[in-house]
Amino acid sequence: MTAVAEHPEIDEIRELAARVAAEVFGPSAGERDVARTPVSVAERRRLGELGFLGIALPERFGGAGAPLPQALAVIEEFAKVSRPAAFQIFEANTGPAQVINHLGTEEQRARWLPPIIRGDSTMAVAISEPDAGSAATDMRTRAERVDGGYVVSGVKRWISNGGEADRYLLYCRMSDAPGAKGIGAVVVEKGMPGLSFGRPERLMGFRGIPSADVILDGVRVPEENVVVPAGGFGRLFGVFAIERLGNSTMSLAIGQAALDRTREYVCRREQFGKPLAEFQSVQLALADMLLQVEAARLLVERAAAGAGTGLPDPLQTSLAKCAANEMAKRVTDLAMQLHGGNGYTEEYGIERLHRDAHGWAIAGGTPAMQRIRIASELLGRRFDQRR
Repeated sequence: MTAVAEHPEIDEIRELAARVAAEVFGPSAGERDVARTPVSVAERRRLGELGFLGIALPERFGGAGAPLPQALAVIEEFAKVSRPAAFQIFEANTGPAQVINHLGTEEQRARWLPPIIRGDSTMAVAISEPDAGSAATDMRTRAERVDGGYVVSGVKRWISNGGEADRYLLYCRMSDAPGAKGIGAVVVEKGMPGLSFGRPERLMGFRGIPSADVILDGVRVPEENVVVPAGGFGRLFGVFAIERLGNSTMSLAIGQAALDRTREYVCRREQFGKPLAEFQSVQLALADMLLQVEAARLLVERAAAGAGTGLPDPLQTSLAKCAANEMAKRVTDLAMQLHGGNGYTEEYGIERLHRDAHGWAIAGGTPAMQRIRIASELLGRRFDQRR
């Protein structure tokens, strides 16, 4: 179910994505969550062969060069079934690869994008630190200038795909300028001396999506791996709006999946001699679930349609992310209630949806931070939370 009619090309790729997700990743989704099993290289390469990892990336590097809504449709269909599989498509089409696409040099694009599109390698983004989460500009990881490049030292925390990814788009301090003015971004590659990883995190949700600290102890990064020099923090976060739309779509998929499963369940499950759907309290809950899912969908689709192959509007993106994140938490909670005890078991997958809903609300900027961004855009001014 979608809120508005889609274009034929989106319908076609959505149908293909739904079929592949169900057939390839559906049977193992529950076990993958229990065992915290990430997507294998072979599985990722299969996604690349099907064209799912380059939908919104340029044709000259092996992608499709399609507008963002096509990539988001695929992310949604996979995320309804398997968030670890959807994450691979998310990272390639809406994650750090888009920073390389929009802000990197042509040489960097040619070097890093084709293997991502094929599924041969992955790139993660490393922003948060132990003392710099929502306050990203408090980051302390530094890149000191040396002949031929930089030497990077620091610790990054809550890095999705940490330890698994082949490359890391690392936000760091590249000058002594205060706040955002000193921040830029470099790419650090697995195997570089001084790069190591913390123990794998055992998160409430996001199981099958590895997470670990990225530890940098004098990592020498060549000049050609500098993507954005000091002072480019604003440009980096402009492109990060694409990742926020990918995040919004993951939440949208979770809410839609919870609604779809609950609709089927209440029509089949009987209590007091009749289907649950016959009870007015159940009908009211279902109506609330649908209202919230469809409202979030409209906001996500509006922001995505405005982006095309460029950058989404920051206000529309924050509205979409805040609404979708909070919708997913509420709708999965209602789904658990309507499933009763069955909703609290692993068998039905509802508790898994609820756990993942909370993870996506934290990632990429919490709903509280999105509200501050919304107010900032609405009023046309910035707010300093330190005063």
